[in-house]
Amino acid sequence: MNDLFTWAALGSVAGASAATLLTANVVGGLIGPNSDKARKWIALGVALTLSYATAAFATGAGGEKWLIAFFNGLVIFSAALGVNQLPPGNRQPTQASADQLAQGREPRFVRSWV
Repeated sequence: MNDLFTWAALGSVAGASAATLLTANVVGGLIGPNSDKARKWIALGVALTLSYATAAFATGAGGEKWLIAFFNGLVIFSAALGVNQLPPGNRQPTQASADQLAQGREPRFVRSWV
C-alpha cells in the first residue's frame, strides 16, 4: 500500500497531476471514443478539486490560499495535460491515416485529447 497514492502524494504537483490524468482517461474511456471534450473538463474539474482540497487542509494560511489554490489547480491541469502538447504543431494525430496503417504505424494506445 505504501507505493500507491497517499494523501501526501495527492497534495504534491506530481501526485495530483497523475491522479488528474488517470481520472480523466479512465472516465473518458468509460464514456466512449467521442469523449475528448469531456476529458478536458473532467481533468480541469479534478485538478481544481484536488487543489481546493489541499488548500482546505492547509494550516496557517489566510484567505489568499483560495486564490492560490485556483492557480495551483491550473498548474496541476497543465502538468497533467502536458504543456508541450498545447501548440498545434506538437500534437500527435488522434486518428490513424491509411498511410500510417500501410506503413505499419498503428495508433498509439495513449493518445492526446487536446
